[in-house]
Amino acid sequence: MEKGNANVGCDLRKQEEVMEVTGLGLSNKKDENFGEWYSEVVLKGELIEYHPISGCYVLRPWTMSIWNAMKKFFDAEIEKLGIVDAKFPLFVNSDDLRREKDHIDGFAPEVAWVTKTGKSDLEVPIAIRPTSETVMYPYFSKWVREHHDLPLKLNQWCNVVRWEFSNPTPFIRSREFDWQEGHTAFATKEEADADVEEILELYRRIYEEYLAVPVIKGKKSELEKFSGGLYTTTVEAFIPNTGRGIQGATSHSLGQNFAKVFNINFQNEKGEKAMVWQNSWAFSTRTIGVMVMVHGDDKGLVLPPKVASAQVIVVPVPYKDADSREIFHACTSTVNTLKKAGIRVLADFRDYSPGWKYSHWEMKGVPLRIEIGPKDLRNGQVRVVCRDNSAKIDVPVANLVEQVNQLLATIQQRLFEVAKQKRDACTQIVTTWDEFIEALGQRKLILAPWCDEKEVEKVVKARTRNEMGACKTLCSPFEQPKLPEGTLCFASGKIAKKWTYWGRRC
Repeated sequence: MEKGNANVGCDLRKQEEVMEVTGLGLSNKKDENFGEWYSEVVLKGELIEYHPISGCYVLRPWTMSIWNAMKKFFDAEIEKLGIVDAKFPLFVNSDDLRREKDHIDGFAPEVAWVTKTGKSDLEVPIAIRPTSETVMYPYFSKWVREHHDLPLKLNQWCNVVRWEFSNPTPFIRSREFDWQEGHTAFATKEEADADVEEILELYRRIYEEYLAVPVIKGKKSELEKFSGGLYTTTVEAFIPNTGRGIQGATSHSLGQNFAKVFNINFQNEKGEKAMVWQNSWAFSTRTIGVMVMVHGDDKGLVLPPKVASAQVIVVPVPYKDADSREIFHACTSTVNTLKKAGIRVLADFRDYSPGWKYSHWEMKGVPLRIEIGPKDLRNGQVRVVCRDNSAKIDVPVANLVEQVNQLLATIQQRLFEVAKQKRDACTQIVTTWDEFIEALGQRKLILAPWCDEKEVEKVVKARTRNEMGACKTLCSPFEQPKLPEGTLCFASGKIAKKWTYWGRRC
């Protein structure tokens, strides 16, 4: 476990090593050296640059276009739910941060503190938000007085800092990251529960409909739920190449825990004093790392069309003695035609060989490549190449817009279906401890009957802990398979209460 600034600069050394041994292509293969492959892809795919402070990364425009596509979808959907934007400070008063004991105990190792300004020590240290419950809820207590003030539904797009961790990984595990965080307050538990479910469904849609990554909707165990919360729901993804689960996004019911601490009370319709029911929910730039891990290949990124900054790249292929001007004109005309149809498209007229351009844009994951050469001009067509499976199709210019739109939709769906097939092939149902250990050794996503006891989960974590980490519960899926009467827990031998997914985490 790294402490403080011990690893400052280690990420930059990683960048230097990657750049030293690689040319345009990748030197590592996804199936052979996943960690090094991932580091190469996010760097050479122009998603990030490394920063001198370990665990902090520069997010490049290619990344921000993906993030903004998700943001645009999410903003439109939460607006329908009456959720509005706000912005709260980066800094947290230390007294407020410590007011909810379970909450601060859960985050204490990750909280970064400001203790000096210039050469002077601060009289009272100030925390940098690891999340914003304790920043926002003192104001909730001011703004909520009667039932007419409810529901209160706020969202903010911001960055947070969580300092203590091991093995920094771009997008997946970083000290500073971007996210949205929503905070809501309701008069009744029923309203709050409905809000948890509505937001979780939006997170599922982000992963499955935009990033083409299959996820499992479910509930976290008591041991793994949000610190200070009543219960936590989640969408869980799985990385077949590593055999590890990854928490995709979470929607938490906070119950009345924070309302008690921060005195968020209101006068209900009967004139009685009551406490609000609260939720918080968030997804972060981790989503982008999950997408890269699931879809990327040995040529680089593979971007789903819905989030790709450029959905199509047009490359001129001028052979010797060919009329380059006519080819370039055809490329420009193609770009203009596709742009008018709302397709995100670029042309590459740089003075590099077509082969170099192909590799460059494959590395960046552009879903479709259009090649235009002398033969294509003669035949009134363009050559279209799909990034995900390298399929080549000759498309008449007259049908270009229709065909490109159809291909983009096909690629989006195909990426999801292939990812789901790979995940499902790694999923194994077990009913005994021996089966569980065997499946864990084979890096499976494990579904097992469980007694739902916290102490049993602690025992499983302890018995499976090794250099690869401990096995944890990922979630108990909302869609529960049938549990035959008398089924025993795989770990304790007690009567099982539910099916639960288990695995090691990224």
